[in-house]
Amino acid sequence: MRKISFIICLLALSSASMAQKLTLDECRKMALEHNKSLKSAREQENKVTSDMKSYRANYLPKLDLMAADAYSWGSANLVLPMDNIAKGMLTQMAPALLQSGMMSQQQLGGLSQLQLQDPSIEFKAKNIFFGSAVLTQPLYTGGKITAAYEMSRIGMEMAESNVRLTESQVIVNTTEAYLLAVKAKQMTEVARSYKALLDELQKNVDAAVRHGLRTRNDALKVQVKLNEVELNIQKADNAYRLACMNLCQVTGIDLHSDITVDEECVRETAISPDARALSQAGIESRPEYSILMGKTRLAQKKVKLVQSDYLPTVAAIGSYSYVDGMELAGKKLFKGNGAFAVGVTVKVPVISYFTEGIHKTRSARAEQHIAQLEQEELNEKMTLELTQCANNFSESILELDITRKSTLQAEENMKMSRQQYEVGLEPLSDYLEAQALWQTARANEIEARYQNQLAYMKYLKAKGEL
Repeated sequence: MRKISFIICLLALSSASMAQKLTLDECRKMALEHNKSLKSAREQENKVTSDMKSYRANYLPKLDLMAADAYSWGSANLVLPMDNIAKGMLTQMAPALLQSGMMSQQQLGGLSQLQLQDPSIEFKAKNIFFGSAVLTQPLYTGGKITAAYEMSRIGMEMAESNVRLTESQVIVNTTEAYLLAVKAKQMTEVARSYKALLDELQKNVDAAVRHGLRTRNDALKVQVKLNEVELNIQKADNAYRLACMNLCQVTGIDLHSDITVDEECVRETAISPDARALSQAGIESRPEYSILMGKTRLAQKKVKLVQSDYLPTVAAIGSYSYVDGMELAGKKLFKGNGAFAVGVTVKVPVISYFTEGIHKTRSARAEQHIAQLEQEELNEKMTLELTQCANNFSESILELDITRKSTLQAEENMKMSRQQYEVGLEPLSDYLEAQALWQTARANEIEARYQNQLAYMKYLKAKGEL
C-alpha cells in the first residue's frame, strides 16, 4: 500500500512539473482576449462610433446628382388653329381699321369669310438627356441635427462604459476561477500532509503492536483515519482537476490542457479592516453609474429631438440642370441648354404640432422622468452593494486573522499531544483528534484566504477601480 502511494505521489509530482504554469496576470490577459461578451461590447463600441460620425456629417452640405437618358421612336403632329387665331385678331382690330379708313365694312366682311388652313408641325422626342446637380445646405432644423449628434456622443460614452463594465466582470470571474484553483491545490497539499502524519503514526503504532506495547485496536483506529484521508485526497484531486478545467474554460484554453497555477503570484491585501472607512468610497467611478447617467441624458435629448420635428426648418439650395434633345419641325428643340438656380426652402409645421406633437413631447418627458427615477433607485442599490462588499471584505480580514491564529494553536496542540502520547500520558484517540483539528484549521485558513482575496476583488469592482 505504501509503495503504491509513493508511486502515485511520484507520478503526480512529475506530471505537475510538466504542466504549464499560469500566472494570474496571464490568465486575465487570455480571458480578456477570449471572452465573447467583451468582443461583442467592443463591436458595439465600434458601431456607435460609426453612428456618431454619420450623424456629424448631417452638418455638412449634401450634393445629389441625377441623370436620365431616353430614346423614343414615336412622333406627333402639332396642329396650330390658324383660322381661329386670324379671325380673333381681325375681330379685335376691326374698329381701328374702320376708323382709320384702311378698310371698309365690305372688305372686312370679305376677310371674315376667308378660310385659312391650319398648319401641322411634326414633333419627335428621339434621344432626350437630362442631368442635374443639387446642393443642399441645412441652415436651421429646429435643433434636430444637434440633438441627434449629441445623442450619438452619449451613446458612444455609454458603449465605452459598457466595455469597462464587461472587462471588470471578466477580471472578477477570471480571478475567482484562478483563486479557486489555488485553493483546490492547497487543499490537496493539506490532505497529503495530513496523510504523511498518519503514515508516520501508523509506522510507530505497528512497531509498538509488534512489541506488545500497543493493542491491535490502536492500529485499526489509525487505519480507519488513513482510509478517510485517502478518500479526501481523491476528492481534493478531483476538485483541483475540475477547478483547472474551469480556469481553462474562462481563459479560452482547451479544457483538457495540462496546467497548474502559481500560488506565489496571489498576494494578500494589507488594508485596514474598518468597514465604515471602506464604505466611504463613492460609486461615481463605476461604469454602471456612467451608463445610468447616459440613459438619463439620452432621455433629455430625446425630448429636444421630438420637439424639433414640429419646429421650422430652413435650407439653402443650389442646382444646375442640363437638357439636350427633342425635335420640333425637323430642328432640335434643346441644344445642350444648362441653367443655374439658387433658392431657400422653408417648412413650418402648423396643425401637426397640436394634433400629435404635444402628445409625443409629453411621452418623451415621461420617459425622461422614468430614466431619472431608475437612476436614483439603482444608485441607491449600488451604494448598498458597496457597503455590503466593504463589510464582507472587512469580515474576511478578521476571519483570516482568526484562522491563522487557530492554525498556530492547532499546530502547537498537535505537538503537545504527540509528546504526551509518546510518553504514554495521552491516549491515541486524543492524538488523532489533535491531528484532525490541525487539518481542519489549515483547511479553514485556506478557505478564509480564498474568501478574503475574492471579497477584495468584489470590493474593488463595487467602487469602480477594476
